[in-house]
Amino acid sequence: MDLRKLKTLIDLVSESNVSELEITEAEGKVRIVKGGLAPAPAYATAPTPAPSSPAPLPQAAVSETNTPPATDSGHVTKSPMVGTFYRAASPGAKSFVELGDTVAEGQTLCIIEAMKILNEIEADKAGKVRKILVENGQAVEYGQPLFIID
Repeated sequence: MDLRKLKTLIDLVSESNVSELEITEAEGKVRIVKGGLAPAPAYATAPTPAPSSPAPLPQAAVSETNTPPATDSGHVTKSPMVGTFYRAASPGAKSFVELGDTVAEGQTLCIIEAMKILNEIEADKAGKVRKILVENGQAVEYGQPLFIID
């Protein structure tokens, strides 16, 4: 997909009521998500015969439904990226943490898979895991609460 076509698609999404668009062609796949609150840009690249640079795409806004209820006090560990949440290193393996476990700062809490890369998410605060807010295998957004630690 050439950059002019990609730019046209981005402009169409940004000017319409469509919040997400995904297109698959022979040259590759492009996903455009409308928003703008996330600080890190996402890049789409599609293999093309001629060399081209990646084009930045709009980021998805974090939904208010992803915030924990106001009655939940404690430290909220949030997702640093968009991806798929996993509680264990592999299917059938023991979870990194369970409800009620005491964790140390820097201890691995979960894995988020993004673009076929497994990223270990570490505790940014020591304490007791009071809530696990995401189901294993669930897609997560940037800034989405994952754990509540007391």
